[in-house]
This record gives sequence, C-alpha cells and structure tokens, in this order.
Amino acid sequence: MALLLVGIVLIVVSLLQGDTSRVDADDAPVNVGAGNLSDISAHNSPTVVRSPRDAGRLVATSRIDSPDFSCAVHVSSDGGERWTRTRVPIPRGRARKCYAPDAVFAADGTLHVSYVTLQGAGNTPSAAWIASSRDGGRTLSAPRRVAGPLAFQVRLTSDPERAGTLYLSWVQARSVATLRFTGPGNPILIARSDDAGRTWSSPARVNAAGRGRVLAPSAAVGRGGELYVLYLDVGDDRLDYEGGHEGFGGPPYAGRFTLVLGRSRDRGATWEESVVDDGVVPTTRFIAFLPPFPSLAVDRDSGRIHVAYQDGRLGSADVWLWTLDPQTSSWGRPVRVNDTPRRDGTSQYLPQIDVAPDGRVDVVYYDRRDDGRRDVLNEVSLQTSDDGGRTFAPRISLTSSYFDSRVGFGSERDLPELGSRLGLVSDANGAFAVWSDTRAGTDASSKQDLYRAAVEVGQRQTAASVLLFVGAALALGGVLLAGAAVRRRRPE
Repeated sequence: MALLLVGIVLIVVSLLQGDTSRVDADDAPVNVGAGNLSDISAHNSPTVVRSPRDAGRLVATSRIDSPDFSCAVHVSSDGGERWTRTRVPIPRGRARKCYAPDAVFAADGTLHVSYVTLQGAGNTPSAAWIASSRDGGRTLSAPRRVAGPLAFQVRLTSDPERAGTLYLSWVQARSVATLRFTGPGNPILIARSDDAGRTWSSPARVNAAGRGRVLAPSAAVGRGGELYVLYLDVGDDRLDYEGGHEGFGGPPYAGRFTLVLGRSRDRGATWEESVVDDGVVPTTRFIAFLPPFPSLAVDRDSGRIHVAYQDGRLGSADVWLWTLDPQTSSWGRPVRVNDTPRRDGTSQYLPQIDVAPDGRVDVVYYDRRDDGRRDVLNEVSLQTSDDGGRTFAPRISLTSSYFDSRVGFGSERDLPELGSRLGLVSDANGAFAVWSDTRAGTDASSKQDLYRAAVEVGQRQTAASVLLFVGAALALGGVLLAGAAVRRRRPE
C-alpha cells in the first residue's frame, strides 16, 4: 500500500511539472549551401507551409538580402528532413531578380508563390507576380502579373475552404528614395482571385485615409469566409518610415505605434477597422521597406483571433499576444508570452503565431534570455497555450547553438537586418518552425541560413485535470485500503 501511495505522489508531481512537449530532432539547415562558407547568401524572412493533401510536403521561402537581392523556394517531401531548391521563373524582359517571396497551399493541394521583381540601381519593385505548382513545388508555372511598380511587402493568402480563392496584399508606394518612402499616404491594397490566380479583382484599399504611415500587412481568412488584414500604423514616425535615421542604428522611435485589424465581410470589397492596441512601444529602428511584421492567426474552430508582436513597455522587447474572442468587439489585455523575468533587460522579438486544429496556440520567436547584459546572442524559442492564449507553457528552445543577431545586411551601419518574420506551421501533433540563423556568418560575410526544428507538442496538464486525477487516485487508494482491511478481518 505504501508503494501505491508513493506512485500516486510521483505521478501527481510529474503532472504538475508541466507539459510533455519535446523537440523531435536537432535543428538543421534548410537552404542549399548552408554548410558552405563560400556561399555567403543571406537567407531570411521565411514562410513555411504544409500541403493539406500530403503532411510530409513542406515548402519554405526565403528573402535573400546579400550579396545580391534575390529569393528562394525550398521543398521537402519527407517532413523537413531533406530539402531541394526549386527554380523561380522570371518573366521575359525583366531583370533576373526575384525578391520578398511568400507561399500558400490551396485547399486542393496547389502551391502558389508570390514575389516581386526588382529594377534599376535602387532595386525597386517593378511588379508583383504569382507562380503556381500542381506537383507540390517541384516545378513552378510561368508567372502571372498581379500588381505594378512599387508594390512593397507583398503577402499571399488562401481561403482554406475555397480552393480557387487567393488574396494578395501589399503597400502601394507613390514615390520612394533609397530604402525609404518619401512621404506618407502609401495605402495598403488587396486583390482577390477566384480562379487560382489567373485573373484578379481591382485592388481595394484596406486602411482608412487618415492612417498615413502604414506597414507590414498580413491577411487571414476567418471560418465564415470573412477576410482580415493586420497591419502596423507607425503614426508620426518619420525616423523609420521616411529614413530619418539615414540607414544607421540607434535608439528606436520615441512615440507609439498602433496595431490595427481590418475586417471585410464581403471578401475584400469594403473594410472596417478594429484597433488592437494604440500604445505599442517600439523596440528598434528598421528600414521601412523591410519592417518587422506583426503576426495574425485565426482559430477556425472557435473563431478566436490572435495577434502577436514585440513591445517595449517593460523596457526591453517582449513578445505579447492580443486576443479577440468571438461575439466581442474589444480586445482583451495583452498576455506576455515569454517566460523570462520581467524587466530583465533581454530581448524576445519577432514572434510568429499559428493555431492548431484543436485550438492550441503556438508562438515562436527570437530569444536572447541567456545572453544577460550583452543582449546580442539569439536562440529561438517556442511556447504553447492550450487555453486560448490566456496562459503559456514554459518555453522550448529549438536551437542547438547561439547565433549573433548583429550579422546581416546593414551590420556595418549598426542596423543589421535579420528579416521580417519567422516561419511556423502547426498541426494536431506539433509545430514546425523555420528561422534565419547566423551561426555560419560573420560581420564580413553577412551569411544567413534558414534552419528548422520540429516539435512534438504534448498536452499540458491544467489544474482541473490534475485535481481530477488526484481525486480518482485517492478514491482508488481508498478502495484498496478497504479491501485490505476486510482481508485482515477474515477468519482463518
């Protein structure tokens, strides 16, 4: 009986210690040339997507910032163990420079990839294009033009229920100079295709005209087909938007940013807005063409909407999550995701969020918690929530080696570019993350590689489940004790 009680205690303790999540395998590179120091390509800003028809089929895209502006599409057929690079087709008569790619799988398994072509000495976008693949990304079709010159921050979205419906969003600039917008008034536009990208609607304006400096739009489709676009309103920030920093690092803008969610109930034709938070504290300077993107995810089962971004309200950068529950019009107070001590002086930033089919919320982000006062060396952390984003399990480190956040395009000006986002795709079994890693790079080479890690996410034990188990265990113990007492009283 004593052994039984000891076993019960040990099981309860193990339940109280947290979840059973684990990293399935060591982190490993994605891009060809990651182990070759003579290949100094700077891969960053990944998107990673999984085929709805083949769970082992993954596609990741990367922006390449140096030594030349370019892009890459990487394909895996075995769940991310091995990768090959797919050639990106460039239209005839265009400079052979693709840039800023994005990717989605449609509901029928068709892969669509968006990118822009660059032109001129300033490498400004000449047009935005869509190419498609019916063989899981091994080959891409001839591209189709969607938008014209000066389309920045192009992102692609698919409707999970309508295989042919795609949305392309972007910031439409009127005039630009080197790595900056020349003034406010560049709107966010979105266009829709209902025939898998062959034809497109006239673009509609997402943001209100009074929001003059808007950046980093990302779209998602709700469970009822409603369309959402999350973006950043940087207010009066001419330091970043109009290049007042002249491309050099230093203190961030001293004002506040606003996170805004646009919503369309008619598939992108008209828009209304919801302010997520108008007091976001900037944490870093950035190039306006390449801003840090906030992340948006929709729980298609509950209808809950989640937004994640970095914020400096406690001093250094922290990852925060905002949630809008169904049938409500106001956002709740943000939840601090990273489980570091408050005001510890280390940075957690550039979060990417996804929601698994069972409602589990996963957040991956860059994390400098182990670099103390220097706040330089990165690792990548993942945290999960199984209660709708109200609380998060302890972080899981995805990286086997720290890497320097100062390596990248712009490092010579103290404004290194590590990318605009991370990649994350979640399913019922776990999460698959992709990030930009500099462990093979130096200040001179600016080399950045894509790395990946797969995580098997276990069920976190809640207090209620622990109490139910304890109650059942105690009841069982009582039955066994009663049985033992009866046996002791039984006559020989």
